[in-house]
Amino acid sequence: MSKQPHIAVSPEQVAEHVIVCGEPDRVNRISALLEQVELLADNREFRLMNGLYQGKKITLCSTGVGAPSAIIALEELNLCGAKYIVRVGSAGALQHDIALGELIVAEAAVRDEGGSKAYVASEFPACADRHLLAGLEAYLVENNYPAHIGLVRSHDSFYRDDEDSVCQHWSQKGVLGADMETSALLTVGRLRGLKVASILNNVVLYQQDVQDGVNQYLNADTVMMQGELAASRAALHALWLQP
Repeated sequence: MSKQPHIAVSPEQVAEHVIVCGEPDRVNRISALLEQVELLADNREFRLMNGLYQGKKITLCSTGVGAPSAIIALEELNLCGAKYIVRVGSAGALQHDIALGELIVAEAAVRDEGGSKAYVASEFPACADRHLLAGLEAYLVENNYPAHIGLVRSHDSFYRDDEDSVCQHWSQKGVLGADMETSALLTVGRLRGLKVASILNNVVLYQQDVQDGVNQYLNADTVMMQGELAASRAALHALWLQP
């Protein structure tokens, strides 16, 4: 089969076990945890690498920002034979007790983005695979890393005029944090028969000014980089446990 049009790889290059992330440079950082690393492709927002984690082949793939490009990556990875996918992403907290660099493991997600709704109505739930969840939780408990497990919300813009009231609404419902990709990946992954999970590094405190939070993240504060590293290690462990 020829190469996929967006991720620019062919099926024989892609592992069954995959980590996806938004930022292309995060692929480089996660690859430092692997052996025998190989760059596969770098096209648009999609950067792909292969490597070995404790002897198991792992593919890393960036997806860019938002549900549409994340779904493109998932669909093309699926066509290449991927079976297990874990998103290592970032999120803004929706609860006051979630500190910077602490992790959010998504049991399920509010589908407040449009990408997955092109596939199925909002009544269809966005739920993570229970075996991948168990692997993520086991790593975090064993390593005593601060983490929160529950619901997240995925959306299409954090610059909307009513963002504060929207966040307050979902905070009151007990949602832990917000990102832009998790619900789409969980939903479309489920429809395609893939096992998908998501672990998110908190990079914005709840009710912190969005621009301040984005600037703080860009400054790569040490504690947030520690969170990304812990999330990456947890994802690798969860994937390594799968058949």
